[in-house]
Amino acid sequence: MTFIFISILIFFYSISLIIFFIYALSHLSLLINYLAFKKKSEISLKWDFKNYINIPYVTIQLPIYNELYVIERLLFNIAKIDYPYEKLEIQILDDSDDDSSILIYDLISKIKSKGIDIIHLKRKQRIGYKAGALREGLKIAKGEFIAIFDSDFMPKPDFLIKTIPYFKNPEIGMIQTRWGYLNKDFSILTKVQAFALDVHFTLEQVGRNAKNHFINFNGTAGVWRKKTIIDAGNWQEDTITEDLDLSYRAQLKEWKFIYLEKIITPAELPVTVNAIRSQQYRWNKGGAENFQKNIRKVLKSNKINTKTKIHAILHLLSSTIFLNIFLVGFISIPIVYIQNSWIGLNWYFNLTTFFLISTLIFYICYWFIHKEKNGSGILSFFNYTIQFLTFYSVISAFSVHNSIAVISGHLRIKSPFIRTPKFNLESNKKYSISENKYYKKSFSFYTIIEGLLSFYFLFGLYSAFNINENGDFRLFPFHILLFIGFSFVTIKSIIKVK
Repeated sequence: MTFIFISILIFFYSISLIIFFIYALSHLSLLINYLAFKKKSEISLKWDFKNYINIPYVTIQLPIYNELYVIERLLFNIAKIDYPYEKLEIQILDDSDDDSSILIYDLISKIKSKGIDIIHLKRKQRIGYKAGALREGLKIAKGEFIAIFDSDFMPKPDFLIKTIPYFKNPEIGMIQTRWGYLNKDFSILTKVQAFALDVHFTLEQVGRNAKNHFINFNGTAGVWRKKTIIDAGNWQEDTITEDLDLSYRAQLKEWKFIYLEKIITPAELPVTVNAIRSQQYRWNKGGAENFQKNIRKVLKSNKINTKTKIHAILHLLSSTIFLNIFLVGFISIPIVYIQNSWIGLNWYFNLTTFFLISTLIFYICYWFIHKEKNGSGILSFFNYTIQFLTFYSVISAFSVHNSIAVISGHLRIKSPFIRTPKFNLESNKKYSISENKYYKKSFSFYTIIEGLLSFYFLFGLYSAFNINENGDFRLFPFHILLFIGFSFVTIKSIIKVK
């Protein structure tokens, strides 16, 4: 390998390691915020709903697009919401082009018979996707506050009773609640997703909110003040994560957000590789798009302190970490050969071992989140370690797909809003989903790339034994995780889900 080529590899390898380390430090900062916040008792201005006059009018918006298998579950669950019917409106924002609309029409009459004000808004064209549907519904919404639920969510009856009182503080613009999982134990894929989301909904959301840094509405299971949405410029579809976009525009307008970790709204996790890809693509591309759209406004604002700006940069760049994960993994195999051929660079490779501390930081941070829910015994610690390694392995395997999404987002390449298919699954039941009309085989171009990469990292394992007479096993554990992760995702893409 030429010196120029080696220099290029080392440059990208170094930059990726440094960014990964900075991102780890940001999580350590959020952990400190999280632990400090957990020790505080809640002091919030809240309405007393025992006094009927304090109860405001609320509109629940349900954006729907081809949800044949979950729409009945959703509507009958929403109909159980414990809130005065005379101060409640439900909007079904239906963009479906399949039989979901017919089913909705039949279900509405049953719900209306209970005295609930529910309307079915059917658009002729799906302009603006979810953002467009929410914006259209907002035009005629009666409520002062807007609760939003995606089709796979099942809010508990007391959701509004527990969230709306916080809006007594006129500065509060949005309240987000934590997601729960209806099918966490369905498969390894759902367990990995739950692990990752638990980190976001505990460490990240609480850690940022505790110090009044910017947080985001997660697209569902939250409530907006209608005035806040309008003041921030309403829903806009120029990014495919309209929730993150509106969140930043609203907080730039100095609206305050509250995250309520103890209020949990269960939802269904995607169960196929293809479904996960569609969701991950949307989230990661949207994050990059929002960085391009909003970061300059954040940096130019003289009303935001420096720490909040730093956390906003890392927040909006969080999806970009997948690009760094991919680069570190891909370049690590040539690095094995370089460090055994260029003895003069030993000082550099000794220095890079310092960045192993990044993984250790993540391991420690995520442990605190795990033990909060599962306890801190030896068995819990062992289970956590297995979960962490599984998460690390599988999530790395999605880095190729997510890196393409991130690059596309930074380049502002337009793409349609691809829905995540739902199947109405629960952890304690066995289903056959292969005949589901929304089911799509996961085998694709990405499957071929991921399969080739699994052999690439197998070669990395082989190289550890044959690079010299003593072998070089410094990156061997890393390559094992990458080989397992890419092999697993490739196999799950090929094997038909039952």
